[in-house]
Amino acid sequence: MKTDYKALQNGSDIRGVAISGVNGEPVNLDETVAEQLGKAFFYWCRGKHPGDITIAVGKDSRMSGSELKQAFSKGVQCMGGNVIDCGIASTPAMFMATKSEKVKATAGVMLTASHLPYNRNGLKFFTDEGGLDKKDISEILDLAAGTRFDHSGKRGTIRIMDFISVYSKGLVKYIRNSVNHPDHFKKPLRGLKIIVDAGNGAGGFFAEKILHKLGADITGSQFLDPDGMFPNHIPNPEDKAAMDAICSAVTQEKADLGIIFDTDVDRAAIVDSQGNPINRNALIALISAIVLEEHPESAVVTDSITSTGLNTFIEDQLKGKHHRFKRGYKNVINEAIRLNKEGVESWIAIETSGHAALKENYFLDDGAFLVAKILVKVAQMHMKGETISDLIEPLQHPLESEEVRFSIKEKDFAKYGQEVIERLTEIVKSEEGWEAEKENYEGIRVNCKGENEKGWFLLRLSLHDPVMPLNVESDIQGGVNTIMNRLKVILKEFRGLDAK
Repeated sequence: MKTDYKALQNGSDIRGVAISGVNGEPVNLDETVAEQLGKAFFYWCRGKHPGDITIAVGKDSRMSGSELKQAFSKGVQCMGGNVIDCGIASTPAMFMATKSEKVKATAGVMLTASHLPYNRNGLKFFTDEGGLDKKDISEILDLAAGTRFDHSGKRGTIRIMDFISVYSKGLVKYIRNSVNHPDHFKKPLRGLKIIVDAGNGAGGFFAEKILHKLGADITGSQFLDPDGMFPNHIPNPEDKAAMDAICSAVTQEKADLGIIFDTDVDRAAIVDSQGNPINRNALIALISAIVLEEHPESAVVTDSITSTGLNTFIEDQLKGKHHRFKRGYKNVINEAIRLNKEGVESWIAIETSGHAALKENYFLDDGAFLVAKILVKVAQMHMKGETISDLIEPLQHPLESEEVRFSIKEKDFAKYGQEVIERLTEIVKSEEGWEAEKENYEGIRVNCKGENEKGWFLLRLSLHDPVMPLNVESDIQGGVNTIMNRLKVILKEFRGLDAK
């Protein structure tokens, strides 16, 4: 069967079905495809980087990872490229392989499908300038689909390296130097009990290689061993069962802090000593408090669905600038980079999903570095008898929140979705108590000031699917239903939208 390479594109990543057995999900990412992608990526790199090409390749815990990594590496070697096999690693580590003097990789590749089910896999690509964009992925897939590659006369080399240990040492050094306590320099986390839940993904290294090295008690850490069937819960900080598991572990172990990663460690969330999750808006508030203390009045770039309470916290409490942008972690990161180029200082770009990128770390969405940054503050506050929860105590949480997804029945769903947004923008102008947000970069965001509403909604077009997600929040009981019912009456006129 001829491979539809373009169907493998998922924004700035490649994702596909790698294991058979799930009804309606035929395999489209096998060893043959992976080998061709290895050849295509080498060819793409050669066009950007004349000379010898060395590609560092890592994988998460997925069952298909070893075979696909081997096939991809074979493709690179056939073309004359050298491979550094990093074994189980994290996505951020594979970018750092392009910066490491010990590796000196031309590029890094991670075999992962993030939090998706066990039968999926994918690839993420990096150069020393950062992660590849959608345009770059399209070019690589076009090469894979349409190029008959001539093999190099000289086969490239392959070298095995435990790069996650090298990466971990860098984070240990960062935390020690940042805390810089004269009496506890080597062990700045001594006296703290911190547990990790890796969900059997690739993040288990963080407990032993970082926390333990820094003096923390890691007793009670769970699901650290890689297991691509994910037998305990999905490794995803946005998943309720996953967050319940780490929250329960923190309270049961009487820990000072809990840490949870997604499969490939580019996302994270934490739990305070009372078992309260610090994720989504709360996580953004926490890292904003830390960053704005170092860089006063700078801009915090977030995605579009962040709450009104977070906006108030950043701008009124922290005296920073809250710049809401579009969904998609690459969109948020690229916007922060753009702002800096235009002279607007921004040190953090973060999505509610837990993707967070800091300027001091190459604007790389790195869950482990995010946690390391928080741990520095944890250590500093612990020595004063304080906790990180104190930093976000003034954050206002909505009383109610909900997300629903309306299917678009029209064939050209992107065009129709845009028409819905444009028409709704006009309708809202005449709706009593409703006011469209003036600075808005995605869909339509409306502040609902009615006595029985006191909230907001955001209707936008999905990044990839024929769907319009609707996010609604309210500060009063029953406010979400009031807003949604009023909006659904309006949306009935759009016959191409399933807004029942």
